[in-house]
Amino acid sequence: MIKLFVGLGNPGPEYEATRHNAGFWWVDALARELKLHLTSDRSYHGLVARGSVHGQPVWLLEPQTFMNLSGRSVSALARFFKIAPQEILVVHDELDVVPGQAKLKFGGGHGGHNGLRDINAQLGTGDYWRLRLGIGHPGVKSEVVDWVLRKPAPEQREAMQACIARTLHAVPALLAGEMDKATLLVHTHKPPRPKPPRPEGS
Repeated sequence: MIKLFVGLGNPGPEYEATRHNAGFWWVDALARELKLHLTSDRSYHGLVARGSVHGQPVWLLEPQTFMNLSGRSVSALARFFKIAPQEILVVHDELDVVPGQAKLKFGGGHGGHNGLRDINAQLGTGDYWRLRLGIGHPGVKSEVVDWVLRKPAPEQREAMQACIARTLHAVPALLAGEMDKATLLVHTHKPPRPKPPRPEGS
């Protein structure tokens, strides 16, 4: 069962609406859903909320260390509250998934994602859950850094927000440890195909 929900992003208004902050958007939406308020906690180098769902404690965390040092925040909170890696869900932006889609997976490498790289290093393992929110790929490797730090086009942002709203439906299953059910809920939706252009004169 998931006890700690971590959203990855960069702090500061200049990064707020950028693709790299998709994890923050998701945890913000979860906080609204659970009626929790994220507040700054220097002990854990992040914005933290703690609540209870059906008697089960739950923590929300948005590291404020900048992406490359996310693990410092995650490991500090997890160690203090004795939360095991497999009880952690890290929500992050994913280049290899299109906007509007999400993938839930357990374990693995960091795939070049600097936030995951530091979390793997600080926890000493990659054995935690990840919710990968699609941001799409610019098509050229050299443009990736600029791509993740830019705002998505309005239709991409819309697709991502719809995906966030939809994947929140998996939270009860995640809290209950019903990971197969949660995976099914996250993966069953496919974004609608773009409509073909209408012929002229129709």
